[in-house]
Amino acid sequence: MNGLTVGFALCGSFCTFRTVIPYLRTLAERGAQVVPILSETAYSTDTRFGSAASFRQEIETICGREIIHTQTQAEPIGPKKLLDLLIVAPCTGNTLGKLANGITDSVVTLAVKAHLRNGRPVLLAVSTNDALGASAQNIGRLLTVRHIYFVPMGQDDPANKPASVVADFARLPDAAAAALRGEQLRPVLCG
Repeated sequence: MNGLTVGFALCGSFCTFRTVIPYLRTLAERGAQVVPILSETAYSTDTRFGSAASFRQEIETICGREIIHTQTQAEPIGPKKLLDLLIVAPCTGNTLGKLANGITDSVVTLAVKAHLRNGRPVLLAVSTNDALGASAQNIGRLLTVRHIYFVPMGQDDPANKPASVVADFARLPDAAAAALRGEQLRPVLCG
């Protein structure tokens, strides 16, 4: 990752923030310039998992720069070719649906659209309770889109949440390296 500029977008799957945020630090420690991007919801919502302000402060401290949190800030990502790789982690069912259907009405979806126009890789780390329900068709559609890759994923609680899937975040660094080579890390579906 040394010398690369990596966008790291977080969507509103707040229960995964404590798992995901350390990977911002890992990327920075490996020499990447990390550009943080937060969805409108992730940027402004206090939850039982923590306050929006504390998450924002932690992310900006790790990345050493302000968070992109408006569409106006996200739009130049494409024309200025600002990123080598864009990671969306966690990627919610809502974001999956928008990406699969070409809807760019949020900071994160606009960042992805802007980045893809340059034929550069996007890595999605799914975290949604309906991945094997309503979001399944969107995951299937996105698996066929050029330059979109997935962090390997699996059911997180099949007994109590039978449609829920979450990325294996420990495999995020390897999935990022594979995406930069134009490859999907396999297996996509894991234990």
